Amino acid sequence: MSPVARSPAWPPVPFSFFSFALSPASSLTGRLIETVPRIPVRDLATLRRHFPGLGPEEIADRLVAGAVRGTGAVGAGVGSVAALPTPLAMPAELAAGILGTAAVEFKLIAELHEVYGLRAPGTARQRAALYLAEWAGGRGVSLVQPVPAAGLVLGIRVRREVRRRLMRLSVRRIPVLTPFMVGAAIGAALNRRDTRKLARRIRADLRSRRVPWEALPWPEP
Repeated sequence: MSPVARSPAWPPVPFSFFSFALSPASSLTGRLIETVPRIPVRDLATLRRHFPGLGPEEIADRLVAGAVRGTGAVGAGVGSVAALPTPLAMPAELAAGILGTAAVEFKLIAELHEVYGLRAPGTARQRAALYLAEWAGGRGVSLVQPVPAAGLVLGIRVRREVRRRLMRLSVRRIPVLTPFMVGAAIGAALNRRDTRKLARRIRADLRSRRVPWEALPWPEP
């Protein structure tokens, strides 16, 4: 009797990958909430100085392109490390990659608000809370009054949305960690695709209520 042909077994992914990705991601949520108020965001005057002679859509295009390159680089880093024989270190690398991607996309959202003349009201911490909520929900939030930072950042609903988005990012990165799908190209492609998709939705929401470019204040000469 001829031996039964068997398909090659799929190389196992260390359990720590799945336990990390499918956990509630509470620690990542807390770290992200603590980090975003400290992320440097350029105001409109600074953006105009950095992109002289460009209009709002052109500046927004440059911001999106920069963010796509940034998250692509983060994804490439995770994909490259996944090819190394260090499985026990991968949960830490994955966490750093997810937080790095979130930080780049958060900065993009905040600066798009500046370009479209829709800076969120309130203090820097309150604005960070709003932009984090937008990142978690994947769409712009229309607010005309300052939102209490504690109420927004620490609210159960917003925390749940942030945790949910972080968990989605974790699960999407699992294929990058499997031995047959490793590599910088895959990690970079995943991040670039997701960042472009997020940017399209945020820009569409902001365009619908933008302040005319001519009505926005110009920097002092």
